[in-house]
Amino acid sequence: MNDALLNNPVWSALTTEQASFARGGEIFKRFQPGVLSFAACQHPETDNPATLEPWLEENETFYLVGKLPEIPSKWHIINTLPCAQMVLTELNTDLKFSDLPIRRLGEKDSTEMFELINSIQPGYYFKNTHKLGSYFGIHLDGKLVAMAGERMKLAGFTELSAICTHPDYRGRGLAQQLIVALCEEHRQSGSTSFLHVATANTGAIKLYEHMGFRHRTEINFTKLRIGV
Repeated sequence: MNDALLNNPVWSALTTEQASFARGGEIFKRFQPGVLSFAACQHPETDNPATLEPWLEENETFYLVGKLPEIPSKWHIINTLPCAQMVLTELNTDLKFSDLPIRRLGEKDSTEMFELINSIQPGYYFKNTHKLGSYFGIHLDGKLVAMAGERMKLAGFTELSAICTHPDYRGRGLAQQLIVALCEEHRQSGSTSFLHVATANTGAIKLYEHMGFRHRTEINFTKLRIGV
């Protein structure tokens, strides 16, 4: 298994398992608009990111993940989020978590999923992001209160993402239950689970370490816009 693919995960996803979502040319690609606002170049040290401009929409904000190429003068960096990239080594079998019914989420749940995740972690998840992979959820009191799913998929690796629990239902182990279910699916399919978490979110990092994830590297998510 080639974990060097994780150094440039967006490019690796768009040129392997998620090539059907790719838009762009030979050296610069992006995910289909409305699905995910991530873009990448093959060789950040030398590639010209201006070649991506025909595939960007007017006033669109987007993210480059990992090393930055030389940014064109009319591109503006909005902010940079340092993240820990963590890879599952061996799932902790002593975890204690909820045993509530889990449901596989789909198109009919898309609005509820979008509203939940964007009420907690706005800006990364769109109504069609769920098309990138499997999503699981837990319903209580007639509503979706916890969810987790898959985002980037590259050869041999699957990223966990959109992990969230409604504030009124935290402390019950709901997110852990969903993560375990997804990691078990990945294990059975021969894929290794990985995720990204803000380095400032030390509580989440400790939880993931307890679950069996290890810190692989630090990687930046840089948000950009072309023009004013």
